[in-house]
Amino acid sequence: MSHPLVECIPNFSDARRPEVIEQIVSAIKAVPGTTVLDRHSDLDHNRTVVTFVGAPQAVEEAAFQAIAAAAKLIDLNQHEGAHPRIGATDVVPFVPIRDITMVECVEMARRLGKRVGTELGIPVYLYEEAATRPERVNLENIRRGQYEGLKEEILTNPDRQPDFGPAELGSAGATVIGARQPLIAFNVYLTTDDVSIAQKIAKVVRNSSGGLRFVKGMGVLVDGRAQVSMNLTNYRQTSIARVVEMVRREAQRYGVAIHHSELVGLIPQEALVDAAVWYTQLDQFEPAQILEQKLFEAMGKEESASGAGADEPDFIDQLAAATPTPGGGSAAAHTGAAAAALAAMVARLTIGKKKYAAVEADMWKIIEAADELREQLKNGVEEDARAFDAIMEAMRLPKDTETQQAARAAALDQATLHASQIPLGAAEKCLKVMALSLKAAELGNLNAISDAASGFTLARAALDCAAYNVRINLASLGDASPAGALLEKLDELEHNAVELEKKLREVLSERAPGILAKSLL
Repeated sequence: MSHPLVECIPNFSDARRPEVIEQIVSAIKAVPGTTVLDRHSDLDHNRTVVTFVGAPQAVEEAAFQAIAAAAKLIDLNQHEGAHPRIGATDVVPFVPIRDITMVECVEMARRLGKRVGTELGIPVYLYEEAATRPERVNLENIRRGQYEGLKEEILTNPDRQPDFGPAELGSAGATVIGARQPLIAFNVYLTTDDVSIAQKIAKVVRNSSGGLRFVKGMGVLVDGRAQVSMNLTNYRQTSIARVVEMVRREAQRYGVAIHHSELVGLIPQEALVDAAVWYTQLDQFEPAQILEQKLFEAMGKEESASGAGADEPDFIDQLAAATPTPGGGSAAAHTGAAAAALAAMVARLTIGKKKYAAVEADMWKIIEAADELREQLKNGVEEDARAFDAIMEAMRLPKDTETQQAARAAALDQATLHASQIPLGAAEKCLKVMALSLKAAELGNLNAISDAASGFTLARAALDCAAYNVRINLASLGDASPAGALLEKLDELEHNAVELEKKLREVLSERAPGILAKSLL
């Protein structure tokens, strides 16, 4: 069974101090579940690109640790290099590799950006697929003026305000975080030291000045040789072979040629295969003819077959077992988590649709809030079970003497009160999920409105289940004095739930009356 895999390619503004890069890379490697695939340091650019992969959560954490390490080790006030930059960690893109969507990578970028801004005090700009403004899709626009220019503008220009973090630059500068498709960093060296020729060629080649689409480029001097430094942002639409031939043709105009080319970081196999097919004119070529691809496919099937085994019993199986836990309170939390998942799903199905562009900011808020509630409710499944176990432990305390009886009664009341507070907390979270589901039904993708309504209904049912558990626990208290405030809170939650139900019916009868029973219209 395959698992989600994300690639991260952070760029750090240092290459001339290997010990600094080693510490940053060590911070990445220290996070379990990540694998560093490559690092590339360019002394002229004074920039290092690190490529690592792993499970989404691990990659997100490793990126944060790398940014934190770079902030301590790199001072932008002392930095010089040929490559434009605004931060110690200049740019951090997430790239979906396997079993993960671009939207999920955007969510990673947003979470990381918020954390970096809050915990590290570093201004963060979102770019590419994660951009919050059209003008911030392109990295060049965000980097305008570089560190020195941004340091002044961020203080006074509203257009340069970051998406997260403070509106001022420290020695670590700002960091650009985003999500994008696989990018090829590709440099072509010319047989000249005249950097103006490389600059002229870059201007012809890059998309922004009328050249090839999906190509970004600039001319720089590296190792005493003119270099056309490029990023290919969609190699499927604009292939490496096409780029190389255009550079070659333009170079001939100035009486120079291509000396050699280089990759910065890694390249998808498909891109190299496309180039090989183009140059060798293998018009009848099929990817299945690649030996390694056939081999990996065969090995993958063998691993999948050998890895097949009994899974851990899932929650539903545990719920059906003849054991007191998990019980109704855990089921309420589990159902509430499912409801939150549906609210987030509807929001994700809305984002990126032109028809719903005006509500995209609302959808992101739903996603972030629903995902947080989902995690809290998932944790509530175990919390509820542990709370009941604590009651059972209190009941097993000795009761032979009056002192023991008093201690047992106090412990039992304390455990029972706690076991009441856990489902009450779940009920509060379920009410919030109902509100999010209502918002998703009101503003979200109309094609998914039944999912929003389903999430609302599940959350409503989960709230009722949690309420049953609150009341039965409070009824068994020896000292009933704490029960009043909890019951009052529960009554308020149930009243608010009824009001939200009325609003949901109004939204459904307006946007999708066909899904309502006639008695509710």
